[in-house]
Amino acid sequence: MSDDPIDRTGLAPRYWETKPLSRMTRHEWEALCDGCGKCCLNKLEDDETGEVALTRVACRLFDDSTCRCAQYDIRHQFVPECITLDARNLEGHLYWMPETCAYKLLHHGKPLYDWHPLISGDPDSVHRAGVSVQNATIPEFEVDEDDWEDHLIEEPGT
Repeated sequence: MSDDPIDRTGLAPRYWETKPLSRMTRHEWEALCDGCGKCCLNKLEDDETGEVALTRVACRLFDDSTCRCAQYDIRHQFVPECITLDARNLEGHLYWMPETCAYKLLHHGKPLYDWHPLISGDPDSVHRAGVSVQNATIPEFEVDEDDWEDHLIEEPGT
């Protein structure tokens, strides 16, 4: 039996401060997601500068009220291009990830924000902090891709 206390989610407290991303279990990795929903927004990339802009146009599987994928476990059946982020491919995806994203922060040696659910103990703290896109998106099937530029937004919480 370990002397390390375990929190109610079955995770060692503050595991992300001592465990490298590459050594995390799937459960630990998934728990890092703060539930902001920003990674599920469609983005536009400038071909000349490489700059990535967020739109409020969300993936067709995104649940605007919970800021979660409505079909997370089987999402690739519906959205084959959805990225399964892990420690092996993280580096190649950092450029489009939200600035407040736990994966990006930890990769760069930065701490999680106080509003992160792993710190606050409350999954709704990300919404109360104004960092999420809860109730602020439109589904991609309602907007023609040619019109996404009309729905550019600044990243919430930055």
